[in-house]
Amino acid sequence: MFHQETADAEHFEQVIVAAVRKILTRPDQDAFLDWARTSIPETLGLMDAHLDLLEVQRLATLLATVIWNATPQPANAFQPVPMDAPAPEAPCSCGSGLSYASCCGNVDDMPELSSELIWEILLDELPEGALREALALDAVPGPLLAKIADRWLDDDRPGRVVALLEPLFAGPLDELNARFEPALDILCDAYDRLDHWRKKRVFLDRVCNEGSRDLQAAAWQRRSTIHIDEGDYAEAESAFTAALRSNPDNPSTALLEITLLAAQHKDWLARERARFWLHKLRRLGYRDEGFMDFLERAVLDPQDAMVSSHADVLDPALVDFTDWMAVIAARPLPHYALAAIKAASKASARVEQPDLFDIDDAGAAANVRGVPKTNPADRPSVGSMMPRGLAVALRPPARSRQSESFWRALYPVGKPVSTQLTLQVGADMWEDSTWVDYLLGHPELADSLDVLDDLATALYEHPESSLPWISHALLRPLLDRAWEILQAALPADDPRFLPWSCKVNRPALRLLFRRYLSQSQEGQHADAIGTLETLLRLNPQDNHGARAELMNHYLRDGEDERAVALAQRFPDDLLADLAYGEVLALYRLGRQDRARSALKTAIRRLPRIPQYLTRKRIKQPRLSPLGVAPGGDDQAWLYREAMLDVWAAEPGILAWLKRCTVR
Repeated sequence: MFHQETADAEHFEQVIVAAVRKILTRPDQDAFLDWARTSIPETLGLMDAHLDLLEVQRLATLLATVIWNATPQPANAFQPVPMDAPAPEAPCSCGSGLSYASCCGNVDDMPELSSELIWEILLDELPEGALREALALDAVPGPLLAKIADRWLDDDRPGRVVALLEPLFAGPLDELNARFEPALDILCDAYDRLDHWRKKRVFLDRVCNEGSRDLQAAAWQRRSTIHIDEGDYAEAESAFTAALRSNPDNPSTALLEITLLAAQHKDWLARERARFWLHKLRRLGYRDEGFMDFLERAVLDPQDAMVSSHADVLDPALVDFTDWMAVIAARPLPHYALAAIKAASKASARVEQPDLFDIDDAGAAANVRGVPKTNPADRPSVGSMMPRGLAVALRPPARSRQSESFWRALYPVGKPVSTQLTLQVGADMWEDSTWVDYLLGHPELADSLDVLDDLATALYEHPESSLPWISHALLRPLLDRAWEILQAALPADDPRFLPWSCKVNRPALRLLFRRYLSQSQEGQHADAIGTLETLLRLNPQDNHGARAELMNHYLRDGEDERAVALAQRFPDDLLADLAYGEVLALYRLGRQDRARSALKTAIRRLPRIPQYLTRKRIKQPRLSPLGVAPGGDDQAWLYREAMLDVWAAEPGILAWLKRCTVR
């Protein structure tokens, strides 16, 4: 029944579109009725409806009259020109041969067609000159200005959009109903294009305070979306609650709630809320199949539902990427061999001295947690603990090595510098995505850690990668596959390690650090710690600064013994997290003498930290874009921002720290 109703509605729309085009081409009543008596029955299939010819002619004429009377005509200042009804005794215009009074004039409750419906069609049919004339005459219904504005925005004319839509909201906002929601959204999009963020904020504030309930809901939804994009989920939640209060039955609010929960990776709650909205909207008789399908998918997998819902607006290259991910999901893991690294002497054959500042072949210093570039002669030692086990290099299967050579010739950019995760400014692999086409035909590229590293970098660089569900759907599977390959090659009980100084190991180690960041963003706390521990096991030099992240995780979890053991692996460390993390852990363990001794050592190396921890208020220093200077105010400020809450939660420690540092 529903499909039949849909088909009938589509045929009726075809009739209206064809009729409006006919009227615009030749606005002659008699010619139009002649056309209608032939064309309308064919389009609607009236000849097959078991009606006699006279009845078909009557229906076609009546429908044509309704359409004509509702159609604004350019020659009449875009106002309709209703047909004059024939005199009662005159022949009926349908051609029945009966008098008008005995035929069509005898029809009760003649249907009416909204001129606004006709305007929706006119806006697609009018030439640019006629459209400008209609706008000058203020003939276009207000809610439909959004359709023109949307077209102009697609043509990259945001200034014209603002000039068109701002007057729409200049008057009392409580008189504008839900039909004006599209105009609100498009005006905000135009403000974004013009970088008029203050103007947009003032506009949304006004709508939230003065608008009708429908417009208030739309404005709060918009504000919630802005906060989601900024990662401010507390404010996003507050704005969502206001939107829900303004219009509790709005499907757009349902979409916003699933978006908010998916962005925070609260998938279990997103599933429950999707199930709630699905039942509620069904009870309300909501029949948008596309949106209901989205909710059904969200019940199963909210992240997948979000990707699917954005498919129409996503970069086609990312859609292709999604298809490739589906193909490689069932692909078996490749077997990586491990080759011992030859060294110049027996002493260096099994170990490498840990070195915070890694210098690559191009001479660029690694920026580990913001540490600035240094001269190799000035590089400080980070400890004397030597990695145990045998240093090895990853060796991909022969087929993967062959694939990598083809890939390197095609992929347009290189690797990030040293431990960085992004490319240098100006490098753009998405400008020409020929490599994506090649990828689609070669699922075996998923067997290469080197290629997986490039793909992870490419996703980092894509402008749409900030969407949490894009990261979850595309980046996480790559990182998890790399994890599984490494776990198979170097299980937890294997004493061998992968020195960063061996370049073939760098893609794998970079992928591990990316996996940690991804898990942290998705709130997978325990898994993130496991990834950090594995990264530190495989790369004891810790070029990525994983030890600092791991130390802070241990301290937040109350794992003080682990924190002390980690600090002892890196004596004389220049990272505040290690030096002062050891102090906090020892104090909480009741080992005050050792804590005081560790504090003296930490102060000798990084003297600014205690002041930034013990003062209630302190001004933020200027932060250099070049990195953080060990022992400087910038490093102390960043440590305060990261860990002050943990220090403050331990009774008496800040007072103790202040006493110990008073000269």
